[in-house]
Amino acid sequence: MSNLIVDIIPLKVDRLLVESSIKAGGPLIVEGIIQRAGVKNHNGRIYERQILEREMGKYTDGPIKENNALGELDHPDSSVINLNNVSHKINKCWWNGNDIHGQIEILPTPSGNITKALFQSGIPVGISSRGMGSVQENSDGVLMVQEDFDLLCFDLVSTPSTPGATLTPQQLKEGIEHPTANYTKIHNIIRDIICDNTGVCKC
Repeated sequence: MSNLIVDIIPLKVDRLLVESSIKAGGPLIVEGIIQRAGVKNHNGRIYERQILEREMGKYTDGPIKENNALGELDHPDSSVINLNNVSHKINKCWWNGNDIHGQIEILPTPSGNITKALFQSGIPVGISSRGMGSVQENSDGVLMVQEDFDLLCFDLVSTPSTPGATLTPQQLKEGIEHPTANYTKIHNIIRDIICDNTGVCKC
């Protein structure tokens, strides 16, 4: 039986790149590892390389080639990509050892603008594959993703802070700012984005 399978990898982002991109008014493009083969992830699952090679080949020849490799901000409980919540697109992917790297363009959509605001404020964001398939536990108790796996897309998601798991973009400040001030800033940025895009200016 096929189920929705999601796996998160922390995304490393250079805050200086984010700030310069926003100031210049151009697209924000980031690169990083988006999936790994042959290694148990924090969800206890392993994707065998041949499965990911097959699926990434289909993904490259299909959605990426057609300029339609879209993803959402946060995971929906669905196999359908909701265009109202699209935040980014994958421009290209490549292998480096057992790691799959991707170039990700943050789009000027409401969800994309929220993503930029999160990056700019130093909030860690993870990238997560979404697909349909099944898993089977092996003799070591590891969940192996099976041959019926069908990759759908890559989403941007929040990820818990794990020591050593990610490099959170650093704030460039001359002094020390109280943590609540940072959350207030994020709230105001998101409020302004919602106001500009929907006309609803109370949140």
